[in-house]
This record gives sequence, C-alpha cells and structure tokens, in this order.
Amino acid sequence: MSLQSRLIAFESGLNDTAKAAQYDTSQGDVAATVGSLIGGLLGFVGVIFLVLMVYAGFLYMTAQGNEDQVEKAKTLIKNAIIGIVIVFLAYAITTFVTEQVVTQSGFKG
Repeated sequence: MSLQSRLIAFESGLNDTAKAAQYDTSQGDVAATVGSLIGGLLGFVGVIFLVLMVYAGFLYMTAQGNEDQVEKAKTLIKNAIIGIVIVFLAYAITTFVTEQVVTQSGFKG
C-alpha cells in the first residue's frame, strides 16, 4: 500500500471519527487542520531556537573574557540544540508510529 493510499485511509478515519463526534468538518479536512497546526507549532519552535541561538551568540561575543558569561552562552547553546533535537525526534517518532498504525490496521478509506 502506497503512502498516499495510507494517508487517504487515515484521513477518512479521522473524518468519520469527527462526524461521529458531531464535529463540523465543512470547513476542511481534519487531518489537514491538524497538519497545519503541527506545522505552525514546529515553525514557532524553530523561531524560538533561532532567537536563543542569536542571544547566546551575542552573549558569547560580548563576554570580553568574562568566564561566567562565556559559560552561560555555551550552556544556552547546548540546551537549545538539545531542545530542538528532542522536538524533531518526537515529530519523527510520531510520524513513524502513525504510519505504522495505518499500515498495520489495514484500514482502507
């Protein structure tokens, strides 16, 4: 089963569930709405990461030999990188699990 047919089956299941819950689906597909929301959140996380990296770089460049400020900048850079890696690994794992559930369920929409 191709990825496109699995996604169609998954979207159909989401729409059926939304209709059963009396959710108004006239404004668009539930999967598209969820995808847009997740895309927006990931974009926001990317902006936060960029701001943290610029701030840490500014601290590092203006430290002028102050070891405490250099350590603060290095820690901030390390923590920002760890945070962005965790977010994107969570996204990758969620995508993988969702695809496997759709594939293994054999649901055809």
